[in-house]
Amino acid sequence: MHTLKKLYCRCFQISFRAALPLMPYREPKLIDGFSGVSKVLRKHNITRLLLVTDPGVYSLGLTTPLEQILKKAGITCIVYKDTVANPTSANVEDAKNLYLKKHCQALLAFGGGSSMDCAKGVGARLARPNKSLAKMEGILHVMHKLPLLIAVPTTAGTGSETTLAAVITDADTHHKYAINDFSLIPHYAVLEPEVTVGLPAQLTATTGMDALTHAIEAYIGHSTTKQTRKAAIEAIQLIFQYLPVAYKNGKNRTARKEMLRASYLAGTAFTKSYVGYVHAVAHSLGGQYGIPHGLANSVLLPIVLEAYGSAAHKKLAHLARITKLSSSPDDTTAANAFIAHIRKMNASMNIPTTLAGIRDEDIPKLARYADKEANPLYPVPILWDDKQLALMYHLVQENKEKENNSHAETGHRDYTGISA
Repeated sequence: MHTLKKLYCRCFQISFRAALPLMPYREPKLIDGFSGVSKVLRKHNITRLLLVTDPGVYSLGLTTPLEQILKKAGITCIVYKDTVANPTSANVEDAKNLYLKKHCQALLAFGGGSSMDCAKGVGARLARPNKSLAKMEGILHVMHKLPLLIAVPTTAGTGSETTLAAVITDADTHHKYAINDFSLIPHYAVLEPEVTVGLPAQLTATTGMDALTHAIEAYIGHSTTKQTRKAAIEAIQLIFQYLPVAYKNGKNRTARKEMLRASYLAGTAFTKSYVGYVHAVAHSLGGQYGIPHGLANSVLLPIVLEAYGSAAHKKLAHLARITKLSSSPDDTTAANAFIAHIRKMNASMNIPTTLAGIRDEDIPKLARYADKEANPLYPVPILWDDKQLALMYHLVQENKEKENNSHAETGHRDYTGISA
């Protein structure tokens, strides 16, 4: 990255960090179980709401208990169930139109990050009816109060129930972008482990690694606070302990409960301290190819951490020591032990080392998208431009699998030019 651009990015990040105490961050209030939802709605004099979910969650009947509770309480629940993975601007418009047609007064997101992002997008469009989603890309372009928003996560990974971000894919261009605004933080969240019990093992794995990515990227960046560091560390400890258990035995309710807590904590950490290049690259891959976000993060995480090199070693070493993965006083040795543990976790849960479908001709465009998303906002350990980011796509291409596997044990890949 050119020196002037680096200077601009770091100055922007320093200013943003200095302003953190003055910004209206808030955490969602936690509702105790589904029965508490109707009480909250009555408190706010709400009698009609739009429940935003996806076909998979709806077909499993996960929303049924809540719908029945609301019906008993005399609250009309309109369901929008067509949210796709990597929700599109078309999803948001369809759900928004249903909200208006049925005269709804509040939003309830029920599902993974896709459903929550869709519901947040609906809220943004309702708050700013004359502004397109594309015009809200970036930071603080909503700036209006949303209808009451309740989030019920069915995966322990995205942390969307705590965050100010909504990630939307343009239905026409397939460009995936983030909308960041304090008004998008849900007002309430329900952490109900019962709805995660039936989550398939592979989805448990990739969403859990998504939460781990949130916590690690929040911790190693330059905009941490005492609160976000504490939340990130606790989330990492919980994920290392309980994700393997939840993967092997999805009916273990203790593991499910603790993973929901870990996801929530990681969400509170990265809401203030932001993420890094893992997310920027993953978002572009999701937008272009529909690669699930958790899967992309899982595969990219150890590769990007390794590519950061010495810029991230001190903080990764601290995480290695606090999680008892290394007692080495040498930061490089301890950091490498931490990264090796992530690779070991991925392998134990059958997460691949590469991603299918990435085309060489797409990489320059994808790298530009990642550069635009991440710089100057993300306070990463070391700054990369689009040319340096392009290497990350090559390292996770499926046709590189043999090469990647040969380096999986040693961790010695060719990062020539990445740290320049």
